[in-house]
Amino acid sequence: MARKEDPTFDITFYESVLRRDPRYADVVEILGGLYTKTGRIADGLRMDRKLVRLQPDNATAHYNLGCSLALVKRKADALRALRRAIELGYNDRRWMEEDPDLAGLQKSPEFLAMLAGLKAQN
Repeated sequence: MARKEDPTFDITFYESVLRRDPRYADVVEILGGLYTKTGRIADGLRMDRKLVRLQPDNATAHYNLGCSLALVKRKADALRALRRAIELGYNDRRWMEEDPDLAGLQKSPEFLAMLAGLKAQN
């Protein structure tokens, strides 16, 4: 029988792992996603910031940071993080267009210019 998804259990487990090894980047990334998924946006943002500090050249980490910043309505910071993600190689334009975390940016001229730039690259 498959294990039923329980984000509370998963969060508790990964938090305990992170307490033992605060620099465990994979766990930081997983926790960031779990926190955001369960509505703990501020905690997700904290994990995304931590992951960017641990892995400053990780394009996906910067993308996730941009998403978290967009969710807390920090538009300029979100756009800056997304720009950095693209500079580091993030190029999934289609997901950026559909990502519900970025809904608050989708009419922004700067966001639309980023998407156009990605489209021109592909």
